[in-house]
Amino acid sequence: MTLQIDPIAAFDDNYIWLLTRTGAPGAVVVDPGDEDPVLRALQQRGLVLQAILLTHKHGDHVGGVAGLLEAWPGVPVYGPAHEPIRNVTQPLDEGAGVRLQGMELDLQVWQVPGHTEGHIAYLTEDDLFCGDTLFAAGCGRVFSGTHEQLYTSLQRISALPPRTRVYCAHEYTLANLGFARWVEPDNPAILARLQQDRAQREAGRPTVPSTLELELQTNPFLRTAEPAVIAAAQRFAGKTLDRGVDVFTAIRNWKDQEYD
Repeated sequence: MTLQIDPIAAFDDNYIWLLTRTGAPGAVVVDPGDEDPVLRALQQRGLVLQAILLTHKHGDHVGGVAGLLEAWPGVPVYGPAHEPIRNVTQPLDEGAGVRLQGMELDLQVWQVPGHTEGHIAYLTEDDLFCGDTLFAAGCGRVFSGTHEQLYTSLQRISALPPRTRVYCAHEYTLANLGFARWVEPDNPAILARLQQDRAQREAGRPTVPSTLELELQTNPFLRTAEPAVIAAAQRFAGKTLDRGVDVFTAIRNWKDQEYD
C-alpha cells in the first residue's frame, strides 16, 4: 500500500498534513491547528483517525487537537517532550521512534529547536515533516528558541539526502523567494523557482512539498556558506561575519526587520 500525503488547507496559509495508505481506512494528521477542515476531510474520504503528530506548541499547529479528540476519543497524540502542550499522550525526545500502527509507517524524531525551544521534526526515509523550522525558501522566525539553535537545526537538516521531500506547515513560498532575491539577486535558480511557484499558486496548487535539493539551491538560510550570501549578510550587518551562525543571524534579522 502506497503512502499518500495530502495537504489540508487551514486558516489563511497553514497546511495540515494528512497521511493515508492507498486502500486502507486509517489516517494520521500532522499539526492540526483547526479541527474543522480535518473532520471534513476524514468524513468525505471515509477515514478513521489513528494518530495526531505535533511539531511544536503554537496555536496554529495544536488548536484543533481538543476538537479532534472529542470526535475520536483515545487517539494517541505525539508531540515534543520539552514544550507545554495539552493533550499530548506520547511525549517525544531526540532519537525516539514512532511506529504508526495500521499505517505500517516508522518515523524518527529529531529535536530541531530554534523557532521554539522544543520543536521536533518527524522523518521517514524520504519525507521530513518539519513544522516551522524549515520553510520552502525560508525558515521560521526565532520565538522561544535561539538563532544558534535554529542555525544548528537547519545545518542538520541540510545534510539529509537531496531527494528528501520537505513538508513544512505554511504557504509562505512566494514571499520567501522574494526575500531570497534580495539576498542573491543573481542566483538564476531563485528566479526559475519563483516563476514556477507563482504559476503553481495561480493555478490554485500548493508550492509544497519541496525537496531538499531545491532548498539547497534557493533557500538563503541553508546557503550561509555561499560567498554571495555572506556578502549580503555583511552589508546588512555592517561588519565582517566569520561564522556561519553569524551570517544566518544577520539574514534572519534582515528579513524580520525589513522584509516581513
